[in-house]
Amino acid sequence: MAVVLAIDAGTTSVRTVAVDEGGVVVDSSQQEFTQHFPRPGLVEHDPVEIWEAVAGTLAVVRGRMEEAGTPIAAVGITDQRETIVAWNADTDLPLHRAIVWQDRRTTSRCEALRDLGHLDLVRETTGLVLDPYFSASKIEWLLTDGGVEADTSLRLGTIDSWLLWNLTGGRVHATEPSNASRTMLFDLATGAWSEEMCSLFGVPMASLPEIRPSSGRFGVTCDDGPLPPGTPVSGIAGDQQAALFGQACFEAGEAKNTYGTGSFVLANMGSTLPDPVDGLLTTVAWTLAEGEPPTYALEGSIFATGATIQWLRDGLGIIDSASEVGPLAASVADTGGVYLVPAFVGMGSPWWDPRARGIIVGLTRGSGRAHLARAAVEAMAFQTRDVIDAVGRGGGPAITRLRVDGGASVMDLLLELQADLLDMPVTRSAVQETTALGAAWLAGLGEGFWSSTGELAGLWKAETTFRPTQDRQAAEVSYGRWLAAVERSLAWEQAD
Repeated sequence: MAVVLAIDAGTTSVRTVAVDEGGVVVDSSQQEFTQHFPRPGLVEHDPVEIWEAVAGTLAVVRGRMEEAGTPIAAVGITDQRETIVAWNADTDLPLHRAIVWQDRRTTSRCEALRDLGHLDLVRETTGLVLDPYFSASKIEWLLTDGGVEADTSLRLGTIDSWLLWNLTGGRVHATEPSNASRTMLFDLATGAWSEEMCSLFGVPMASLPEIRPSSGRFGVTCDDGPLPPGTPVSGIAGDQQAALFGQACFEAGEAKNTYGTGSFVLANMGSTLPDPVDGLLTTVAWTLAEGEPPTYALEGSIFATGATIQWLRDGLGIIDSASEVGPLAASVADTGGVYLVPAFVGMGSPWWDPRARGIIVGLTRGSGRAHLARAAVEAMAFQTRDVIDAVGRGGGPAITRLRVDGGASVMDLLLELQADLLDMPVTRSAVQETTALGAAWLAGLGEGFWSSTGELAGLWKAETTFRPTQDRQAAEVSYGRWLAAVERSLAWEQAD
């Protein structure tokens, strides 16, 4: 039985997983890579190190597949989206470290563009907001302050394009709509790069990748790479859209949340481009074939959830490992009135305030480690409620249930709190690697390994569903206190 491989190039590590015809992950390999923090607010990656980690994990899984006599039908890619790479097409070498989605170096530039009146154009064209989170201002910085020259050998792309370039030996420079729609250079209505946005940010369109459907053959692997030569690369999607696909949220109104370094709530809005919704992003979920309309999604991007647990471990030292936070939080009945707003790099959806900063309120002499841990877990659930409420205000299909995945979703306490706050069922997927699974499904569809989204929906399995149990009034009081705490965190940092 053949398998489809998926490369999951995340923010702190890369993984390669092998998925069989039944949608089961049968093998995986993972490797971390270095995080670079040149100054406060700046986050960078070494693109070569990312590629070497990808090649290493591919080689490990390929070796085990060959030992088992299992052929590789195709490979898919999913990636950390807004992170941008600039490289030279002649040398295949990066021209600067990759600037990561978390990087805030262009905050002042985005504020200046907003003050000049460009926000409405950005919202209408791209579905995004003027925030340093997205790729366009990062590219502008590379070209104006990063020493990158806009010559004919310049190639620009998100991590998927960089990996595709390396997998195909520099023969293919391409991306697809879910990644392109996160750059702030993509026109949602036309499905192409926007001349107006590229002009606004001074981005040479000739250096951008070709945009192709998310599912379908992009190219084949080269002779001297980590995979057998001629292996089809046939599916690409940004990590959160891949997770939506891997959660089988194929119908309008179906939604998922991935609790990773940040949390990302995506709701399928169908094939009609939705009107902008205050506080949310409009994005392309996927395009399955040339000539087919895209599937759109509304997204809420939450910057710090798993990162908050890492801070408890590495910054405060109140836990030794991330796995301790759930039992520690569950050891107390409530937070004792403590609220933690983890605005370490500003607040994302629906607030979009890059100058917000983290705060802890409600401390008393009786507050302890367990209360702070529970406040961190509750903050994940509160921030998700913020986003789901904003989706509901948009007037689109109603969200009546939520599918969840990601590292923190293993915590029953979190999902119990989430169900109570949302007053809806919250279902944990039986497969936690939904991001990689979505990339594998897209690649397999592109090669006929699976026949349709209907077949894939039949492969999706739930592990556990959590239903609301808390009194509604108590849940609303708690949420109201959270909103009051958020208000105190906003606009904390002063403008330059």
